[in-house]
Amino acid sequence: MEINPDSLEWKEAYKLLVGSILPRPIAFVTTVDNEGIVNAAPFSFFTAICADPMLICFSPMRRGTDGNKKDTLTNIEQTKEFVINIVSEDWIEKMNICATAYSSEIDELEMARLTKENSHVVKPPRVKESKVHLECSLYQVHHFGEHIGAGSLVIGKVEHVHVASNLYNNGRISTEELKPIGRMAGHIYTKPLTETFELIRKA
Repeated sequence: MEINPDSLEWKEAYKLLVGSILPRPIAFVTTVDNEGIVNAAPFSFFTAICADPMLICFSPMRRGTDGNKKDTLTNIEQTKEFVINIVSEDWIEKMNICATAYSSEIDELEMARLTKENSHVVKPPRVKESKVHLECSLYQVHHFGEHIGAGSLVIGKVEHVHVASNLYNNGRISTEELKPIGRMAGHIYTKPLTETFELIRKA
């Protein structure tokens, strides 16, 4: 198959991306708006950029119904702060509740009965059920496209990291204890530790 992306509707292009780039880690992002209302939402276009400075990024696409910005992006542009909460197996169902497109005045953490904890250096709360939190300030944001299917790249500078003590040993996080969840295509998720193998890089 030879496919020209310019010939595709945005939904077909999206399916090509999410069916090709996988598994994808999930950034469960908590923010607050100028009125102090908390928003929480998962994003699977998410990765690290570099270690010094410690930068991460995620990409919130525009809403598929009207092309407007999602509440997460609006809040980050207003307050310049957010928290990335890493998703583990034991609360994946509650994360999924927060994926619903609620109106902006709804607190998704309350809907999902997830527990808020104060962050150390930013205003948005951490999610207690998460075992790793990255408290971030907005470093840069870039917007791409103008219609439904368009999106943005949010780059955050990690200002503080919280790791559950049972995960952290000799400067390393135990994947076996973290039990992270990955996103596949459609409604499919994966448990990365179902089968793993070691491959040593040649010198």
